[in-house]
Amino acid sequence: MPRAIVSHGSYKSHNWKLENVNLRPLQENELLIEIVASGICQTDLHFAGAESGFGIHYPRVMGHEGAGYVLAIGPNTTVAQINDPVILSFSGCKTCEPCQQAHPAHCSNFNAINFDVDWDNTHVFEAETATPIYGKFFGQSSFGSRTIVRADSVINVAGQVQSRAELQLMAPLGCGIQTGSGAILNAAGARAQDRVAVLGLGGVGLSAVMGAKIAGCRQVIGIDRHASRLGVAKELGATDVVCVSAEEDLGAVSAAVMGLTGGLGVNVVLDTTGVPGLIAQGVKMAACKGKILQVGTAPETATLEIPIHEFMVSGKQFMGVVEGDVVPREYVPKLVDWVRDGTLPLAKIVKFYPAEEFEKAIADMQSGETIKPVILW
Repeated sequence: MPRAIVSHGSYKSHNWKLENVNLRPLQENELLIEIVASGICQTDLHFAGAESGFGIHYPRVMGHEGAGYVLAIGPNTTVAQINDPVILSFSGCKTCEPCQQAHPAHCSNFNAINFDVDWDNTHVFEAETATPIYGKFFGQSSFGSRTIVRADSVINVAGQVQSRAELQLMAPLGCGIQTGSGAILNAAGARAQDRVAVLGLGGVGLSAVMGAKIAGCRQVIGIDRHASRLGVAKELGATDVVCVSAEEDLGAVSAAVMGLTGGLGVNVVLDTTGVPGLIAQGVKMAACKGKILQVGTAPETATLEIPIHEFMVSGKQFMGVVEGDVVPREYVPKLVDWVRDGTLPLAKIVKFYPAEEFEKAIADMQSGETIKPVILW
């Protein structure tokens, strides 16, 4: 019988339970996927982090970094065939101006499609008591051994991924890894002559470090409060690292980066932390014509004070970036090739947990012990 991690309330209230579930019949443009693995992301906790609010609905199955095999195909669905290996990502409407211009992560309907339960029939699961359970979080709800996904969340990797073990490793590609690496390679368009600073070295930040190495950037500075992650960043391509102490003035961070760059600053700053004080330091460390990319989710009421005159004369840019601003069906296959040939050493940041140990996986991610936890079904 299929199982799923069902959120009956916020994670902090200990209302996530591994339960037996049933699934409704497939509808048009849907596929039934046997999930082999799903990465855990802070976004899963964010959208099941309170009892009410935007995008928060219970009971629900979270998970948006899934990978698996196609078990069945709904009507008018042509993206894959039965038994094809697939990697799952976010959904877009395909019809709005950003989607038409190859920016589906900035889809005008992104929030409604990926987070709202009223966009289409998201009552995918059913408890043993016949209680309906919401699915299709990010089009997939991959915290289940089987799930129904939107066709436009599917990236078919048949012919690329050769084994179940490979597919398990590839699970995080559809969100965290494409977000970090895509922000550097695609949104920022980083080049060999660029100097890059990455604020926060979790899964997204370290993916950005790997992306900067792929781009051949001449200096890559990793910044984090976990000393253990600084060492990993060096292994993955960081030329320099800065440890942020909880006790010190955050101004020391930008000062350290300016020192490491001979007073020039960096051409690309990528923030994955969402910490307003650290983001402000990112603005200070940006060089002339520097790009500051905001990837981390800051509090909804947070604001940033930008020095207008300085931005004008220096030509700095502050950019919001979602999901690396990539087209997943074009970008994720590139990531698969890079993982397979060693260009993107994903295994260095992934740790596997059986689905039964999802609480330990989340705790290890929150403590910093594990960079990218992936649960196995």
